[in-house]
Amino acid sequence: MNSVAENYLESTRKQFVYYKSLGDKTFAQLTDEEIHWQQNADSNSVSIMVKHIVGNMLSRWTNFLTEDGEKEWRHRDTEFEDTYTSKAEMLAAWEKGWKCLFDAINPLEAKDVSGIIYIRNQGHTVMEAITRQLCHYAYHIGQLVYIGTLIRGSEWTSLSIPKGKSTNYNTDKFSKDKGKRHFTEDL
Repeated sequence: MNSVAENYLESTRKQFVYYKSLGDKTFAQLTDEEIHWQQNADSNSVSIMVKHIVGNMLSRWTNFLTEDGEKEWRHRDTEFEDTYTSKAEMLAAWEKGWKCLFDAINPLEAKDVSGIIYIRNQGHTVMEAITRQLCHYAYHIGQLVYIGTLIRGSEWTSLSIPKGKSTNYNTDKFSKDKGKRHFTEDL
């Protein structure tokens, strides 16, 4: 039987994959121009949010177990400047950030989760640090999805159960035998 730590690692890996997919599905609905749309001068565009997420990922997950997660080479304030020149450039950076994350967490084993790492010189267990980042990315990816819905309006394709379709969705799900499904399918 799996330990709590093994279950935790498996679950968080699945959650990271799920949240990445929400970003991917959002980007698929947006044009090169739309990724730069801002509600106002003080708000962030999709491209700015991606730049921040990627900057955070590269800093936190590079040498995750051996170096502070806030790297000296990170310039967080510049992450909020819209510098991607195309959607393709933004997507390449997005993939680079996720690769860094998965390269760091995929090799982790149950024995690693209670180890101590540092973020801005504050100690965290590996479990705490992973949870911190999972929550951070979920927060920002939710913003990306919301910005996408604002941009696309009635042309937006829902990434979850569409409005007014919950009863049909639930009827279908409960008509099937119970099986092991990952719960994020239904979010």
